[in-house]
Amino acid sequence: MKTFARWLLAGGMVFAGLSHLFWARREFQAQVPDLVTDALPIDKDAVVVASGAVEIMLGAALVVLPKERRRIGAILAAFFVAVFPGNIAQATQKRAAFGLDSDGARIARLFFQPLLVCWALWSTRD
Repeated sequence: MKTFARWLLAGGMVFAGLSHLFWARREFQAQVPDLVTDALPIDKDAVVVASGAVEIMLGAALVVLPKERRRIGAILAAFFVAVFPGNIAQATQKRAAFGLDSDGARIARLFFQPLLVCWALWSTRD
């Protein structure tokens, strides 16, 4: 069961990463907090591309580095925590993206991030 969950998570990460790079770049830009681009010399598109590349690498690593799965799971969980402020920014700034065009939908999405953290940790533990 854990192997299936880990592989499903890996596939989801690679898919999400590819969507960052290609068909959903504008959608993901709605999740980049203004604070990031105000504080750093980087634009929202570069943040989206970088996070997409990280997602692809983490997803692939879950599959191709089985001896490191526990460490990769912890890194992936930390990544999910690190991008959570983007979800908060989307909700508080009322940015519509990915069909999240109401306050209720944006708030409901916030509750899924802890589930991703748990999934990453659970599926990579012995």
